[in-house]
Amino acid sequence: MTPTHHRTSRLPSLTGMRFIAALMVFAFHVAWERFFRDAEVQGDYADVVNKAGWIGVSFFFVLSGFVLAWSRREGERAPRFWRRRIAKVYPGHLVTALVAFWLISRTDGMLAAAGTVDADEAITNLLLIHSWWPEYDVFLSGNAVSWSLACELFFYLAFPVLWMGISRIRASHLWPATVVVTAAIVCVPLVAKLVTADPVMMLPDGTASLKQYWFVYIFPPVRALEFVLGMLLARVVAEGRWFRLPLIVPIALFGVGYYLAAREVPYLYSLVAATIIPIALLIPAAADADIRGRGSWFASKPMVWLGERSFAFYLVHLLVLLYGHDWLGRGKNWETGQAVLVIIGFLLVSLAISAVLYEVVEKPGMRYLSGSRPTRSAPGSGGAARDAGMAPGTPDSAAPDSAERARTARSSGDSDERVPSKT
Repeated sequence: MTPTHHRTSRLPSLTGMRFIAALMVFAFHVAWERFFRDAEVQGDYADVVNKAGWIGVSFFFVLSGFVLAWSRREGERAPRFWRRRIAKVYPGHLVTALVAFWLISRTDGMLAAAGTVDADEAITNLLLIHSWWPEYDVFLSGNAVSWSLACELFFYLAFPVLWMGISRIRASHLWPATVVVTAAIVCVPLVAKLVTADPVMMLPDGTASLKQYWFVYIFPPVRALEFVLGMLLARVVAEGRWFRLPLIVPIALFGVGYYLAAREVPYLYSLVAATIIPIALLIPAAADADIRGRGSWFASKPMVWLGERSFAFYLVHLLVLLYGHDWLGRGKNWETGQAVLVIIGFLLVSLAISAVLYEVVEKPGMRYLSGSRPTRSAPGSGGAARDAGMAPGTPDSAAPDSAERARTARSSGDSDERVPSKT
């Protein structure tokens, strides 16, 4: 692809949005801990956030495809690409997985099966292949949120091949291709009911089975459709075929989609299908705002700082909630005001631990395992889209390679400046 539209090296709004998505996952998992003693308050809170986790992860998958396509390095060979991706994802996963298995081995009762760790589950988890098994104990093993990293690893392995195809799509055919992929995502629940003959109904509304849930929400090749959608949208923006859309419009549509997912549509459709169109509009609209220099609240320095640490936050928050609640007293709950303070406390602890994980594990891992030297961000960039896309929260550069930036600048005349369990 030779872009005809100016591409900025920094997309800070996408970085800030990452933290909002991670916070949605946190809010969803808070509901499962039932901190509120008042049953009505607990029920109302659960009703509000009951789809936040699903939607947050879907946002991450589309964002990951968008940023990896936007930031690809011309001429980079697949092994080098894979090495950089693993360097960004695996160190944090390894640390939190080992901590999770250690905690499980020392815990009885609700948080572990007699304090035992199954070797097969541990191996598949550590290798990030556990999302390929339609069994709760496997795809939610260890640090349960890591199932999404197994999906991302599959995306990364497939990216070089996917890009070979997507980069060859004519600019005039990008929107039709985007519509086709979006339609495919919407139809996934229907396909799940046709291809997964599992009579056991286990999910909240009784309309879907475990295997159907796994096929729609966990199975890596199916979730790769969202990743491909993000890649296509990146090309749409880069080719100058994105239509100007005020950011408030997709945000409003996102709210409508969330309401439908939470209240109106069948369970399997609420996981991804109900909100995929608003997500597909929101990400490129935010990128376009940054490109045009309009920015957004999401691009503020505090939001970018939080966004840069959102992957670490995503990895640690569930462990903090589960074992923090266990430490305070498993099953214990509080009056509304006290419960809010407990939740805020867990949020702050999660942020503090994630900041340490980011500085001590994530950044050194990227530096040493990728074999690249750290670069200093341009003043005012805040790391921006350099950290915008990856497994729920993982950073990645959204800066075009220097040769392509030069071509872009010349052509544009501008100078270049980036569950029924747990989600």
